[in-house]
Amino acid sequence: MHTGFINAIDRSFRAARGRKRRLIAFAVAIAALSGFALAQGKPETAGLKVQAIEVSARPIASFEKNGTTRSRYGRLDWRGGIVLTSPSSSFGGWSGLALDPSGDSLLAISDAGTWMTADIARDAKARPTGLTHARIGPLKARGNKPLVRDRDRDSESLAVAEGTLSAGNVLISFEKNNRIGRFALADGEIGPPLAYLKMPPELRRASSDGVEAVTVLRDGPLKGAVVAFAEHRLRGRANHTGWIWIGAEPMPFTVTDTGVFQITDAAALADGGLLLLERSFTWSEGVKMRLRRLEPAAVAPGAVTKGEVLIEADMAYEIDNMESLSVREGPEGELLITMISDDNFNTFLQRTVLLEFALSPDASASAEKDEKEETVPKNAAARDP
Repeated sequence: MHTGFINAIDRSFRAARGRKRRLIAFAVAIAALSGFALAQGKPETAGLKVQAIEVSARPIASFEKNGTTRSRYGRLDWRGGIVLTSPSSSFGGWSGLALDPSGDSLLAISDAGTWMTADIARDAKARPTGLTHARIGPLKARGNKPLVRDRDRDSESLAVAEGTLSAGNVLISFEKNNRIGRFALADGEIGPPLAYLKMPPELRRASSDGVEAVTVLRDGPLKGAVVAFAEHRLRGRANHTGWIWIGAEPMPFTVTDTGVFQITDAAALADGGLLLLERSFTWSEGVKMRLRRLEPAAVAPGAVTKGEVLIEADMAYEIDNMESLSVREGPEGELLITMISDDNFNTFLQRTVLLEFALSPDASASAEKDEKEETVPKNAAARDP
């Protein structure tokens, strides 16, 4: 997000030690701010109609920018990627993502308050090569009214709650005007909200520290429960806060902080665990991304967990501001992971990058054994599916 990016510039500049480092930080800040001046900015959506758009794709041959043919990174296997562009001024800012089980179609939302559907073209090895039949439209308020104010349309995460990408309903989280809504899906289009979840007391006032990630548990005693995370550590807390909705009530649990990463998305796994997508930015190291896996027992009210790092990548790799995450099962039982970046509608400095990885069943089962995780008491209530 633009405000977070500018705040990071300011913090990094003030933290730089020595005249040379300050000069470098100042030069990079000027370049970045020049990019913001040239950027499109968030498009208006109040008058946007559902329409087809053209999307072009450039395949990413190697995950490493040096062009190596290596395919194994951390616990994951590289499965391909594409850089996406479009002449549409409404294309970009993708902050939430869902794929159908086949991996042939996607639904994405942006922090400008838009949605996009598209088919994913793939080669003979199932690597993504482009998007076809792309359509874009606006998210709506109650009564099918447009979302006019920026603070109302800053959508940050997406999860399919019921049905398919063609018909069902989805959960969408928003920050600034913090809320999680349940929206109808019909004929592949997102309709107006059906209802809103009760928000945690910590997030009831409007701020930029809203819900950045939302998903629905797929197995275990809490199957069907909504799980959400704040992007930043809440004021006065040393670790990240998540919530699980037991019935209508949001109950907190904790993910320990490791480094300067922020949580940008979450995806529920078939075993009842979670995958977390994280991002960091500093001027000394640039942008980074990380994936952490949380065991099923650690996803419970009152639990404290660290999780297992599957991959961490910096600017030596083909990443950008990675914000959105979707998972599905592959034909051989592997976990297929798709991510897309948020370009902040700033094509001068950033890109829309779609990346795919796989985690084999053996690797998925061999989680760290030495983690000490405090889990929910046995008498805790469970949410009905």
